[in-house]
Amino acid sequence: MKDFSPTINHKHNKVIRKEDLKEYEIIGDGADGIVYQLTSDRCIKFFFKEETQQRELEALRIGQSSPVMPRLYQYGANFIVMEYIKGFSLARYLKKHGQLTKPLVERILNMLDELKKLGFTRYDAEIRHVLINELGDLKVIDHKRAFTSNQPVPVKLLKGFKKLGLTDEFLKFVREIRPSVYDEWKKYK
Repeated sequence: MKDFSPTINHKHNKVIRKEDLKEYEIIGDGADGIVYQLTSDRCIKFFFKEETQQRELEALRIGQSSPVMPRLYQYGANFIVMEYIKGFSLARYLKKHGQLTKPLVERILNMLDELKKLGFTRYDAEIRHVLINELGDLKVIDHKRAFTSNQPVPVKLLKGFKKLGLTDEFLKFVREIRPSVYDEWKKYK
């Protein structure tokens, strides 16, 4: 693996070029950047805009004590090297299995609690940004709006469940597990 230093203990303005990453497999891309797998346990997100990198870096730094956040290894002005989550997205899992379980909904609620504990004002995640690792643990990726959106209800998560026809099932379990949360969220279905 190339050294994309600095380590997380140093502020640095190192810039990489997209061409520097051409030997690595692309594992994700979107409007903000491209993610490449560096090793079996690390990936690098190359950002198109430094501002987006800064917002995501802030969230990752704050979230390093949380089990739902990827580990942060290195960064530069337009990239972040972080933990590669071995697993699949919640969206893919639900498309394959077609249903939710009470233990999975409990893990989702605990994941959302973690985001709140971290002080994120966007108390939400898209189902494609929730990853399930090999142990069944949930990790959340793509945190650029963690502090720029103020969303105390997981509207994007609920929209994802709606697209899959799982909103009623999700809210049924939420009502069993946390009735007060259900009362707050049921109007968003």
